[in-house]
Amino acid sequence: MSILPRISLKPEVADFLRSVFMNKEVLAAVGHQEAECRFQKLLACLSHPPSYTCVRASTHLAPLEEIKHKLAEELKKQQQMCSSSAEEVSLQILPHPRIPDVLLLPVDGPRAVKRLTSEVVVGAQCGSAVLRGAHVFVPGIVASPKYMKAGDVVSVFADLEGKCTRGATSFQGQSVFVGNGVAQLDRSSIFCTNEPAKGIGVRMVEPLYQSPSFDGVLPSLAFLQNLPSVVVGHVLGPRPGERILDMCAAPGGKTCHIAALMGDQGEVVALDRIRNKIDRIRQNAQMLHLRSIKAFCFNSTQAVSSEPAQEAAGPPFSPESFDRVLLDAPCSGLGQRPNMCSTWSLKEICSYQPLQRKLFHAAVRLLKKGGVLVYSTCTVTLSENEEQVAWALDTFPCLTLQSQEPHIGAEGMLGAGLSPEQLRLLQRFSPELNWDQTGTAAPLPCRADGDTIGFFIAKFLKD
Repeated sequence: MSILPRISLKPEVADFLRSVFMNKEVLAAVGHQEAECRFQKLLACLSHPPSYTCVRASTHLAPLEEIKHKLAEELKKQQQMCSSSAEEVSLQILPHPRIPDVLLLPVDGPRAVKRLTSEVVVGAQCGSAVLRGAHVFVPGIVASPKYMKAGDVVSVFADLEGKCTRGATSFQGQSVFVGNGVAQLDRSSIFCTNEPAKGIGVRMVEPLYQSPSFDGVLPSLAFLQNLPSVVVGHVLGPRPGERILDMCAAPGGKTCHIAALMGDQGEVVALDRIRNKIDRIRQNAQMLHLRSIKAFCFNSTQAVSSEPAQEAAGPPFSPESFDRVLLDAPCSGLGQRPNMCSTWSLKEICSYQPLQRKLFHAAVRLLKKGGVLVYSTCTVTLSENEEQVAWALDTFPCLTLQSQEPHIGAEGMLGAGLSPEQLRLLQRFSPELNWDQTGTAAPLPCRADGDTIGFFIAKFLKD
């Protein structure tokens, strides 16, 4: 059976993460052996995709059962079109027992797939997408056999360190096998310099992890989103008629979810610093038929107006302008899965805390008294999660931690000096707690809840 290697990290980053998972409070609570076991499980599970593909259903447009039925029909058509597939996989689509707009599709893998002599090399990001059910699109291909023709069956490998020269005919560097597929284009078309080809370059027929491709599948009704990211919207608890701010909104998945939960009644302001990402937010809003979203290209650290109080259509805004604020902060992203290799330095990993605190200052000022602030990240460090909560509670006496609904993740991690009661109010999605030695998720009431990306959520009330 093909098993993916553990995530490859720079030694300084690996040592830093070990110190997080083996801090004094953790060691006192669970002991050295258990703490080391959890850390090693984390390194193992990060390189694998979660055991379920999570789809957020647009229940503001159609009932969940109707979307589930349409999705099953579309995916069955997709399966029938892949006539080269070596086997037909029965599709399961399951509603989440506690989240009313989530559908879950079990992922089959890692599977026993035989490697071929003809090899295509793709970038690490492309390889990660393949592990989650995508085909190989042309821009992701960096090397292929010299005489590769459309219709050739090839093995696909991901270049872990980004060292493969584009257009190469072979590669001997560090790579990992992600499955077999059928070339859709000749090599000459893929690496054409005059007019680069687009679309699918290799259609995966024997992936290491079997899950459907969602390219073009029910774009307005089925939105691919990691389970914890869906939970964030429900924890924020938006209500019709409210004015809500999403401070770091791109690509707009959470923004659109907030608007949908409000029944598209009210106003959702989305900010992001990068202009083309704002275009993506607007495209997603249009695709999901949401009109309450207003997206602006703006630095959220400067979103509070210094002028006298006035109603502003766009940023900067007067203090206490919003009923609820979502700060899904820029972070080191060490909870993302699958992630087979990270080339980031320790300096880069640790660079986010000051920015997160600047954003926090702006968020608290923009929030009305009695309003709700939700802080979230997709990383596993203490410094960006529990330590930020401890700092916020100390810095802003007006903030108090609130319980979260739904609460399907673990409680907060020890090590930041928070009380047991405070830790229970936090929600940390910790896949390493449910990862067994065979590389699969342990059984749970809902297995998808324990085998997700690494994620963190804190909910505050401004008194």
